[in-house]
Amino acid sequence: SKKKGLSFEEKRVRMMEIFFETKDVFQLKDIEKIAPKEKGITSMSVKEILQSLVDDGMVDTDRIGTSNYFWAFPSKALHARKRKLEELQSQFAESSQKKEALQKSIEKSKIGREDTAERAALVEELAALRQKKEQLKAEIDKYRECDPDVVEEMRK
Repeated sequence: SKKKGLSFEEKRVRMMEIFFETKDVFQLKDIEKIAPKEKGITSMSVKEILQSLVDDGMVDTDRIGTSNYFWAFPSKALHARKRKLEELQSQFAESSQKKEALQKSIEKSKIGREDTAERAALVEELAALRQKKEQLKAEIDKYRECDPDVVEEMRK
């Protein structure tokens, strides 16, 4: 049967394992030798994966002289996760405060809208008046052709 290749994400995880297990600094050529042997990442995709990790800030890189060096230590990943956790916790706290404020405003707006006999009567009266208004509008539209302004407009 055909061997299925690794997904891009699996390759990234395995590349990070190389850095975390060795806790060493590498040049690109070193990683291109290690990755296919130890982690089964094709040598053709090593550079692309490494670049994506650098772009995401998971692997650090620096140019010393004519060489580029790459490294990533477990402590950096831990700090990144802690920062993300703190950021999410602050967003959660902010959202909770917003929710409470909205709940209070809902409670505040309910005051004076309690269902009472007087309110029910007023709502009923309002509905009746709206219906009457619609009837009168319909009647006006029915006699619109006899309206002197409309007749004058038609003559022009």
